[in-house]
Amino acid sequence: MLVNVYLRYMQKRSNFYFRYPPNIQELDLATMVNMFRTRGEPLRAAPGQHFACAVTHHLLREGKHWFGLYYSQKTWDNLLTKGSEGFPMTEAELNVLGKLYMAQDEAPHREIIEKSSGVTEKLAYLIVNDLRSFGFILEDDGGFLTITPRGEKALHGIARRIYEKRFMPEMLNNFELREDPTIERAQKSDQEQRSLF
Repeated sequence: MLVNVYLRYMQKRSNFYFRYPPNIQELDLATMVNMFRTRGEPLRAAPGQHFACAVTHHLLREGKHWFGLYYSQKTWDNLLTKGSEGFPMTEAELNVLGKLYMAQDEAPHREIIEKSSGVTEKLAYLIVNDLRSFGFILEDDGGFLTITPRGEKALHGIARRIYEKRFMPEMLNNFELREDPTIERAQKSDQEQRSLF
C-alpha cells in the first residue's frame, strides 16, 4: 500500500528575525563556539572606525554583533521576539522548540532534536544547551528533552514574527503532510452470498 508524502511549507510573512549564516559549517568548532557565545555583546568600533547597522545601514560607534553583522541597540531590541526574554530566536530555535512542542506525549532524545534542527549538529548542540540554560527546555539524566511553558511562549513569539500566526506543525523545516491512505475493501471469496429470492 503506497502513501503519498509531500512537503508543505507555510509561507513566511517576515524576514525580520535573526538568522545563522548559511555557510556556518565552514567555521572550525572553536570559532563557532566563540561567535555563538559572544553574540549580542556590545562592541565598540576602533578609533576612527565605524560599524554599519545590518538593517538600517546607519553608521554606529557601538553595536551588538551577530556572526559578523552589527546592529544598533534599537534594531537588536526590535529583532527580539515576544516571549524570548532577550534570547535571539532563529528558525533553528523554532525547529527545536516546535519539535518538542509536538512531542509532548513522548520526550525525544536530544540527539534526534539536534539532527533535525536545520543547522549543523555542532551548532544545534550549542542551541539546545542555551535553550536549556534559559529555561525554555528541560533535559533529564538520559538526555530526553521537554519544552517548558516559557519555551512555549518563546516558540509562539518566533512563529508570530515569521508567519504572523501561533506555532503550527507546518512551520517546521521538515514537516511532512501525509495523505490518508485509501483502503480497498476485500471481496469475500470464501463465502457464498445467499440469494434472498
